[in-house]
Amino acid sequence: MGGPLSPVSLSAVLLLLSGGSCSGKDYVLTDDGGLGRVFDGIGGLSGGGATSRLLVNYEEPYRSQILDFLFKPNFGASLHILKVEIGGDAQTTDGTEPSHMHYENDENYFRGYEWWLMKEAKKRNPNITLIGLPWAFPGWVGRGKNWPYDHPDVTVSYVVNWILGAKQYHDLDIQYVGIWNERAFDAKYIKLLRYTLDKSGLDRVGIIASDDLWEPIALSLLLDPELSSSVDVIG
Repeated sequence: MGGPLSPVSLSAVLLLLSGGSCSGKDYVLTDDGGLGRVFDGIGGLSGGGATSRLLVNYEEPYRSQILDFLFKPNFGASLHILKVEIGGDAQTTDGTEPSHMHYENDENYFRGYEWWLMKEAKKRNPNITLIGLPWAFPGWVGRGKNWPYDHPDVTVSYVVNWILGAKQYHDLDIQYVGIWNERAFDAKYIKLLRYTLDKSGLDRVGIIASDDLWEPIALSLLLDPELSSSVDVIG
């Protein structure tokens, strides 16, 4: 055991307990230096190649407890946003997630576990923001090439079908959709996606682009009013 406190140590303890005699300065928020980015919340990601694949296989009650810690408001992480991969039947870093369209005339909105995860998140937080983002596309989308922008009408239809299927089969409202994870953007594709979303009654769905760096898309948005009106979030 230590001995009695010295006068200096005792004074330091009393100073800490009393808050000291120093007066703190007020912290003033100001936009004099210009506006910064909007804070939309803290989000979690289920994508990039089956990164959350093991979660669905946890036994109860552990699985529900993990989901509570992730999504339940004012409890644990309390995530405001959930971004999921739009499965593309391709290896995307850690694994492969199944597509809702293995080929052009095939549609199945019950493959994989992202639907389940979004519903579990929504069950715990009805106000959570849902985002979909492709990491890869089935080969037929690019007509055999790994470049979905060559046939933008096909790619747009593929992505919009996923959003419509989320609502029709799972009652999930997707608030935002991305372009292509960490890849180049294509202005023609973005404009066609915006047009098709609006035409399909999905005008509430915002577009995030370009899922990479701020440049060069920031400059393109300044120079192209139609592109600027098509993109809701630079991300």
